[in-house]
Amino acid sequence: MMMLLITNVRIVLPDAVLERGWIRLEGRRIAEVAEGDPPFPGGRAVDGRGLTAIPGIIDLHGDMLEREVEPRPGAEFPLDMALFELDKRLAAAGVTTAYAALSFWDNEGREVSRKQELVRRMVETIHAMRDHLLVEHRVHARFEVSTPSVVPLLAALLAAGKVELLSLMDHTPGQGQYRDIEHYIGFMSKWRRIDPEHVEVELRERMERAGTLEQRWALARDIVALAADRGLPIASHDDDTAAKVDLVASLGAGLAEFPVTLEAATEARRRGMYVAMGAPNALRGGSHSGNLSAREAVAAGVVDCLAADYHPGTLVQAAFGLARDGVASLPAAVALVTSGPAAALGLADAGHITTGARADLALVEDGPRPRVRATIRGGTPIYWDSAMWGRDA
Repeated sequence: MMMLLITNVRIVLPDAVLERGWIRLEGRRIAEVAEGDPPFPGGRAVDGRGLTAIPGIIDLHGDMLEREVEPRPGAEFPLDMALFELDKRLAAAGVTTAYAALSFWDNEGREVSRKQELVRRMVETIHAMRDHLLVEHRVHARFEVSTPSVVPLLAALLAAGKVELLSLMDHTPGQGQYRDIEHYIGFMSKWRRIDPEHVEVELRERMERAGTLEQRWALARDIVALAADRGLPIASHDDDTAAKVDLVASLGAGLAEFPVTLEAATEARRRGMYVAMGAPNALRGGSHSGNLSAREAVAAGVVDCLAADYHPGTLVQAAFGLARDGVASLPAAVALVTSGPAAALGLADAGHITTGARADLALVEDGPRPRVRATIRGGTPIYWDSAMWGRDA
């Protein structure tokens, strides 16, 4: 059994910080954590001086794979190559568990990465390559409730056990993330590099197809039932009102992703739901869509998790930045990217540095711009940069 000892390291515990301590890893588990000097020699030892040990980061929502496959419209790359490259980026960002957020919605007129066949292949590739990747990759299915055409594929993947997290989203403009229709038209025009008038025509057609709120969410109940039968966590997406939170809670959602108003975030928390905000939002100090500020929500005490959304490097930057700016204590800020997501996703043995927990760690060099210097998953280093050279005793 492999043993690894990390000494002279600052350790972020669930509710405290050990300024100088040590962590002993045996096999895939944390065997011991303590302050001061270890009472025994032996095995492989690494000097953690100047570094901060945090639990391996858990990203519950990362949109990166679709963009890795198609970084520019029409420029599609092989799926295995895309996943290998993203895997390295995640490991270097301190991530040890990543949920690839894949969109299940009607993709007519959208880029190739949104097409159902490619989404199916993405799911199959993740499962086929799992044992050959650095990070533990899981599938987060984002179901657009206004598009019934995706239901057969999503239902089949759920039944086959190929999905680990289901989220329900309604991107029909006029509510949710795109309450401001003019903002939606402007954003989509820039994002897709097309004329705003074309977006407006598509928008009118889409709103006609979407039907009423009740019609859009009728299918969600059937999909949620399939996911619940497999014991999957259920999330909602872009809730904007207490009424919307009431609706998704009645369907069994236990996680509110990216609520767009403080009202919705507060109501979700009142109902016992976990709340996730975007790490890019927290790092930048505001939403790129003009919605709820993650920092404001963290300061209000209604956030449990931060997600990479579209940039994995923001996870550690946001957590340490929130602590540095006094928005949250270091243990509370780190929990947003570790134990918070673990609790929301039912990963009981992950997200904390305690005896018996998974030996998933990130070693961070703190500073004005923190840097992940090493990442360990299951007791094995999966990222080890030049700053770690010569630290082995």
